[in-house]
Amino acid sequence: MGRGAAMNWLRKPKRAEIWDEAIDGPIGDIEAAKRIREICRTASDSAEKVGKADDRTHKKVKHEVERYERAARAAMEAAMKVSDELLRDAAVRQIVELCLKAGNITTAKTLFRAIQSRSIQDDLLREYPQLQQ
Repeated sequence: MGRGAAMNWLRKPKRAEIWDEAIDGPIGDIEAAKRIREICRTASDSAEKVGKADDRTHKKVKHEVERYERAARAAMEAAMKVSDELLRDAAVRQIVELCLKAGNITTAKTLFRAIQSRSIQDDLLREYPQLQQ
């Protein structure tokens, strides 16, 4: 067996991210909320790396930026499909927190303004005063 064949054999297949997985058929509000929570939890490490990075165009950080952005976009798309207002607001809160970890304050503020629940807004403002208009 040549060296190239051995390297291919040892290489693990790239794991698909949850936000890249296709959804078979319609999902309900609770399933969408679970998916959003899982997306935000899974992308949290990338968001933190992006938030701490001095240069987001650096090759090492660029992958994390792309990963965070794909996750945030998928979570936002899923949140738009949640019909229950309180469940949607709770899901959007998780996305706001993901954006804040990444240092994306503009998107976080925009999403924060979409939250209708006063108690969720108040909780976020206590924890993240930078969301104040």
